[in-house]
Amino acid sequence: MRHRKGFNHLGRTSSHRKAMLSNMANSLLLHKRITTTLAKAKELRVYVEPLITRAKEDSTHNRREVFSLLKSKTVVTELFRDIIVKIGDRPGGYTRILKTGNRIGDNAEMCIIELVDYNENMLSTPKADTSKKRRTRRTKKAEAPAKETKKSAPVASEETAS
Repeated sequence: MRHRKGFNHLGRTSSHRKAMLSNMANSLLLHKRITTTLAKAKELRVYVEPLITRAKEDSTHNRREVFSLLKSKTVVTELFRDIIVKIGDRPGGYTRILKTGNRIGDNAEMCIIELVDYNENMLSTPKADTSKKRRTRRTKKAEAPAKETKKSAPVASEETAS
């Protein structure tokens, strides 16, 4: 039984789980978006978001703490140099999970986990105009001929009077 267990063990030993989450975090920070199962993505979010929060303050101690979990100098420099510039003003919620359906082989729930400010498609979509007026065809057609006949009648009477 898993009563009062704090996190999902993902069916792995602790060393395998730590290595897997470290590698997935490296891939996410390097590529800004990865595809994985929903359970792994939820655990990755818990793993990555504190690292991004720690990277907001660039100090030697914070760099060493992040490096101890990521184990990649290139990803740590990418995080502290480029990612924080774009994400640094957010108070939290640096990742987004988008469900994509079930995997064909074992029917596992699949999803895409991505860094929020790096999805240009979601950032550039214009919002739809919700204040559209609804008209029926009957009222539109009924008004048009009535206006034309009223306008043409006074014009003809003015010409005959001149």
